[in-house]
Amino acid sequence: MTSPQQIRIADYQYPLPDEQIAKYPLARRDASRLLLYKQGAISETHFYRLPDCLPEKSLLVFNNTRVIQARLLFQKATGASIEVFCLEPAEPHDYALAFQQTGQCTWKCLVGNLKKWKNGLLTRTVCIANEIVTLTAKQIASREDIHWIAFSWEPDSRTFADLLDAAGTLPVPPYLHRETEAADLSCYQTVYSKVKGSVAAPTAGLHFTPETLSALDNRGFELEEITLHVGAGTFKPVKTETVGAHPMHTEWFTVHRRTIARLLASPGRVIAVGTTSVRTIESLYYIGAMLARHPDALIGEQIVGQWMPYEKTLPDISPSEALHQILVCLDRQRTDQLTAATQILIAPGYTFRLINGMLTNFHQPQSTLLLLVAAFAGDDWKQIYDYALSHDFRFLSYGDCSLLLREPCK
Repeated sequence: MTSPQQIRIADYQYPLPDEQIAKYPLARRDASRLLLYKQGAISETHFYRLPDCLPEKSLLVFNNTRVIQARLLFQKATGASIEVFCLEPAEPHDYALAFQQTGQCTWKCLVGNLKKWKNGLLTRTVCIANEIVTLTAKQIASREDIHWIAFSWEPDSRTFADLLDAAGTLPVPPYLHRETEAADLSCYQTVYSKVKGSVAAPTAGLHFTPETLSALDNRGFELEEITLHVGAGTFKPVKTETVGAHPMHTEWFTVHRRTIARLLASPGRVIAVGTTSVRTIESLYYIGAMLARHPDALIGEQIVGQWMPYEKTLPDISPSEALHQILVCLDRQRTDQLTAATQILIAPGYTFRLINGMLTNFHQPQSTLLLLVAAFAGDDWKQIYDYALSHDFRFLSYGDCSLLLREPCK
């Protein structure tokens, strides 16, 4: 088999007509269509019938991240508009602490129309609960297209979360080719979103309604949550000829002890809701393998590298042993949650360690998300996408969904 680094991204191209890209969501979330892929067979139903499609005793793992209003628009005295797109906090680095900062904080950002902002400060006023707050942005460092922006504001009694809520715009995916609209504020959030930090929604979760979740619970399915804050890198196309030259973005995730214990108790029954949940759950295996090699390491020091799954440098332990190693480390450090980072690239040639199925939307051609689907379904990804295209499924973030089951859960 060709190594993942040598995969030609041109082999993961398919024709996507613009009319099949869903520009808006359906009025009812769970009315979307659901493609079923099970043991190589393809069929379809509607999302509200999901409980009828899942193997018995499945454990579903959801990403409870919440999309922030990350786009801040400034206007210079010359009339030039500058967009500062907040990607992740730099100082303080912790998301919760960054949102609660008063007076100042620093974020890693993308900057639109950068050539018009050569130096100096950007300033705008914001009205928060009838109080005028002056927000200032200053460039302090840059690395390639990422810029460290120091924000400060007066009066300093308001939090940065307050400022984003009042002044920021929710980012919708660039391939929608439209501006954010009022309805996106609710439609582009999952109904179970809780923890602020993403600049893109975990879109497989957009199909769930409170009624769907209740139906799953009533049928005896187990439901657990993780948090991975989705970065703008999720939309970054693979522009290199081979996958090996494509740099993966880093994303931070948090998993609670209870969830890890549930995963340990559910071998062969884990269904990831969305590719972000896939990447988080699969990254746990490599966290555990790192802890097996260095059992005295501190939780939070681990970063799952892009090529770590393919390098064979870690102990070849079982998935259950990997999860056990994490639980032992959490107990030793007397903490109930694991926070770590992942750059994992899941591509054909990857061995899935923990998940047995996934819910996911239909992804862009030549994207790392399509590579992930191909890693799971093998060459059948072509049949899956051919079926979706020929049967008029709706594609991308606001589109329809698929349930991929490679083998029966036991």
